[in-house]
Amino acid sequence: MAVERLSPKSSPDHVAEILARDGCAVIDKLVSRSTFDRVRSELEPWFEANAMGRDEFSGHHTKRTGALIARSATARDVIQNPLVLDTTKRVLADATSYRLHLTQVIAIGPGESEQPIHRDQWAFDFFPFPSGYEVQCNTLWAMTDFTEENGATRVIPGSNTFPDKQQFTIAETEPAEMEAGSVLLYTGALYHGGGPNRSTETRYGLNITYARSWLRQEENQYLSVPQDIARGLPEPLLRLMGYARGAYALGYIDDLRDPLNALGRAHDENAGFGDLESTTQKVTGAGN
Repeated sequence: MAVERLSPKSSPDHVAEILARDGCAVIDKLVSRSTFDRVRSELEPWFEANAMGRDEFSGHHTKRTGALIARSATARDVIQNPLVLDTTKRVLADATSYRLHLTQVIAIGPGESEQPIHRDQWAFDFFPFPSGYEVQCNTLWAMTDFTEENGATRVIPGSNTFPDKQQFTIAETEPAEMEAGSVLLYTGALYHGGGPNRSTETRYGLNITYARSWLRQEENQYLSVPQDIARGLPEPLLRLMGYARGAYALGYIDDLRDPLNALGRAHDENAGFGDLESTTQKVTGAGN
């Protein structure tokens, strides 16, 4: 099955429908190629300083660079792309909220072999989430063109409904080829993996993922983004990073205060456990 390709003008509802069916979709040229040229320029010092991966999964010819909110102003805009966020809201519609899970540039260098096929939600200690219960909505942005030759991510469309802990070979996958500025959206249940790079150039991809707020973040945003930088960020981005309650009675600080109080950005009228009315509706099933 080929990867569904969508227009940048696609509605969030339509994108979410494809993700529910296939577990993945490519939106062609959602942002400009020059956007990622700027991201690469801003991150160049960290690319150079980083070491290659240490095992088969992280890749012996692959570099991974995180803390993108702290290091790249341009990446902050990509993280808050409206179509991606609106789609994520629909994919995780039954969650009280979602938050940023990971920001990372994955640079697959020449000579890299294929990554083991896996599900991203296995990061949650391989917990067996029920089939159809999505916990993540993920993006992989093509900073450079993704081709089968240079290591385009390999996916198995429809595998979001497969049983857990299956093993697959690269021959059972499809390359998610796309031009720079395009994005692959996929759920945490999709079986996928980085492709082998048989070219002479490095393939750069920007991996930004979102997850239900009650799950632990893969990348700890509070430590990755120093408070002196966080204090200058807009509130919607801070909330997305995790400076917000994850659900009723989940994520407040000290005396039931709003997490933004830690940055001097909120007021005490937000004190308390959270929205009791919405929580009561969930418990009683009211409004369903």
